[in-house]
Amino acid sequence: MDFAHADALNQAIRRISQAHQSLAVALLADLDLHPGQALFLLELDAHGTRTQTQLAAALGVEPPSITGMAVKLQAAGLIARTPAPRDARAMVVELTDRGRTLLPRVKDSWVRLAEATVTGLETTPLDRLSGDLADLARSLSHGSAPGGLATAPLGQGC
Repeated sequence: MDFAHADALNQAIRRISQAHQSLAVALLADLDLHPGQALFLLELDAHGTRTQTQLAAALGVEPPSITGMAVKLQAAGLIARTPAPRDARAMVVELTDRGRTLLPRVKDSWVRLAEATVTGLETTPLDRLSGDLADLARSLSHGSAPGGLATAPLGQGC
């Protein structure tokens, strides 16, 4: 690939990422959540009670990031954290009734985010776009880039 194509690709991905993140922040603001917290809640909804380590792996983030989100979500009454029965150093996380009550609004925001993201598409069929983006995500998540550069694994829900 030559520089012009590489630059166009990198710039397009950067612009998409920034615009999508900004839109997600705006859509979740009335819920007092940021996108990472929404993903955290959606992960618990999809897979049930998890340890913070499992959540970090599933979301493709470092454990300290999960700890920070968990503290804030617990303070908001959306999750409960308890020491794991077999390892008091590990924290088990579950949704509270308040968290489960908020989930329909989180999911609605997530649907509106997806719809707003693709509403202006003129020539790309949605099913093709979904497949192409999934392929790109898989390509990026293989763990290493050319030249030995490490890449961070992408979470399932990201």
